[in-house]
Amino acid sequence: MDPLMTIIVTLIGTVIFAILAPVVGCLLAGLDRKISARMQGRVGPPLLQPYYDVRKLFEKENVSVNGTEHTYIICALIFAFIAGGMFYSGGNLLLVTFIITLSSLFFIIAAYSSRSPYSEIGAARETLQVMSYEPMVLFMAVGFFLATGTFNVSGVLTMDMPIICSIWLVFLGLMFILTIKLRKSPFDLSMSHHAHQEIVRGMTTEMSGPTLGMVEILHWCENVLFLGWIGMFFVWGNPWTILIGVAAALIAYFLEIWIDNNFARVKWQFMLKSAWIVALVAAGINLSFLVFL
Repeated sequence: MDPLMTIIVTLIGTVIFAILAPVVGCLLAGLDRKISARMQGRVGPPLLQPYYDVRKLFEKENVSVNGTEHTYIICALIFAFIAGGMFYSGGNLLLVTFIITLSSLFFIIAAYSSRSPYSEIGAARETLQVMSYEPMVLFMAVGFFLATGTFNVSGVLTMDMPIICSIWLVFLGLMFILTIKLRKSPFDLSMSHHAHQEIVRGMTTEMSGPTLGMVEILHWCENVLFLGWIGMFFVWGNPWTILIGVAAALIAYFLEIWIDNNFARVKWQFMLKSAWIVALVAAGINLSFLVFL
């Protein structure tokens, strides 16, 4: 594709993602709350409760501990939009992983900028989470290239079979670190969406109003992007297989909710070691077979 056309397609995809991803992410967050409540024997809030919460946050006065925190969160949100738009428009998967990591780094800097000891601890833990899952994310991109011959996500539509058939160990590794990327128990070290688990809320302790609202939207967009990574493993030449990918992503999300409600938080040492072991063993073996056999 012509470079200019690639930029135009990416920009259009970014705008569409910025509009639709918060809507889909909000519904997923509401579904998460409903399913979690039923697992705990409760009725749970309305499906649109996350939307009501964020709308209330944006109605509050923008109070911040410094002038840069809000700017860092805006940057994190913009890069999340770009990563999502690039992915869903069939762009370069390796570049997508770098851009969404850059978004996470801006989020970490925002937490550090508050100078709150609670926020700084949360930021340090988020940094450890990035260090834990990033090797597996890079292995996923490399495995995708070896399976399709290109880093472009649109390459799956030229395949005769889903890429999970050739990189299923990479998929299992991705499923393991997905719990870390979604910040769900047992790996929700930096912040938790369960109020009963926190006296203070990690990275977002000093955030409020519109800034905290944008953090929630950022999390929704990340969820939509990461579930898209799961779905792409089940898509191939037939466009109807996109429905299979959506179904696989929803099943994976339900599994993450179940894990979140049934496992206690672990120490960061276990998270780091287990994520790296899974990445080196599962992805290492799978990629070695693709390269040498």
